[in-house]
Amino acid sequence: MFKGALFDLDGVIADTSVYHFQAWKKLIQDNFQQDLPSQLEEQTKGVSRADSLQRILDYLQIEVDTAKFQQLMQQKNEYYFQLLQTLTPDNILPGIKELLQELQQQKVKLALASASLNAPVILEKLQLSDYFAAIADLTAVKQGKPAPDIFLAAAGGINVTPQDCVAFEDSIAGIQAINQAQAFSVGIGSSVELAAADLLFAQTKELNMAQIETSYQQWKEGL
Repeated sequence: MFKGALFDLDGVIADTSVYHFQAWKKLIQDNFQQDLPSQLEEQTKGVSRADSLQRILDYLQIEVDTAKFQQLMQQKNEYYFQLLQTLTPDNILPGIKELLQELQQQKVKLALASASLNAPVILEKLQLSDYFAAIADLTAVKQGKPAPDIFLAAAGGINVTPQDCVAFEDSIAGIQAINQAQAFSVGIGSSVELAAADLLFAQTKELNMAQIETSYQQWKEGL
């Protein structure tokens, strides 16, 4: 049995990724009077705010100086924070609350590994703070996803080795980060996009503890 469970936040616990892209769209419209195409949303999932902004600016072929870049990041976070005020426990994705309860009953330690600097606020809005023994965020690591740093920090926060952890992600960058951290990766979403995951579920409501345990044991035996 694994000893730790590491969770991404956006798209795994709650679908706050849609708020991120709404904030990016408003930011670009307000500052540059341009529209962001929907295909850019996937490129901004799971990565840091700075990396997301750089990808958006590169796509739009816009160059800004360092001061403007910082101002845009701050403005985007203000838009996003306003949207977060509407969050309630009803925004928890299907099956997640039950999984957290089951993990807690099994004495599995839980940690959050999120690119969001607003993670503590989001957990509080969702009334899930008490489930997590540790929160690792980008302020505590050198590199964001797809580097393994944040998952290593999350595992360290609960004093469990990565090989004894199962980690849940919905982004390509996140799965790459988990695999590099040498934890067991559980992907949630498209099988094409997340093919590198050790175990894949199409949606959170399909998460199955028995299947996760069996697959993890087989994976651990193969190390």
